[in-house]
Parts: sequence; structure tokens; C-alpha cells
Amino acid sequence: MSKAAENSFDFEDLGKKVKELRIKNGLTQNQVAAELHVTPGYISNVENNRTAMSLRVLSYYAKLTGITLDSLVGRIEPEYRPAALDHELQAAISQLSEKEKTKLLNTIQIWTED
Repeated sequence: MSKAAENSFDFEDLGKKVKELRIKNGLTQNQVAAELHVTPGYISNVENNRTAMSLRVLSYYAKLTGITLDSLVGRIEPEYRPAALDHELQAAISQLSEKEKTKLLNTIQIWTED
């Protein structure tokens, strides 16, 4: 793989993922634009793959929609999905109570028994 290919990032699905997350969170383009301090037209352009979000706006968007930047990138970039899933799981687990963590661990142990 060439160095340029290693550093490239496929934004082909970015618009689709941004729109899916916006709708899943019950947000309008106007609401997202206001929160990110951009125009609704910018959000429309992102969702229609005419514009790519900057890293700064992408990180704010991830926070706005309640996911980590790792998770958002993992939803876009197939090679990064396993690491992103690990980070998303860690974030979700960190929000659990000690009792819930114990239940989750017991469940995982049941699933992984041979």
C-alpha cells in the first residue's frame, strides 16, 4: 500500500452516516447547524457528500450525537471498525453501575463458555 493510500480516508459514506445519526437523535439540520456553529446548507452539503466535515466539526458532531469520534470514524472506515467498537464498548461499560458491570461480565462468561 502506498503512503498516500495509507493516509487517505474514505469519506464516501460520511454523509449517509451523518444523516443517520442526526435522524436517530431526532435532530433537524437546523438544530445540528446551530449546535456546530455552521449553516444548515453546510450540513445539507455534508449529508449529500458535497462537503467533508473538518476534524474539529466531526469531533463536535460525534459529541452532539452521543458517540465517540472513534465510533463515528469506525462507522465510516471499515479497517478501523474493530478498534472503534472496542472504544464504544468501553465507553458504554464505563457508564454502568458496579452491579450492572457484574451482570454483564457474567453474561459474557456464559457466551464464551466452551
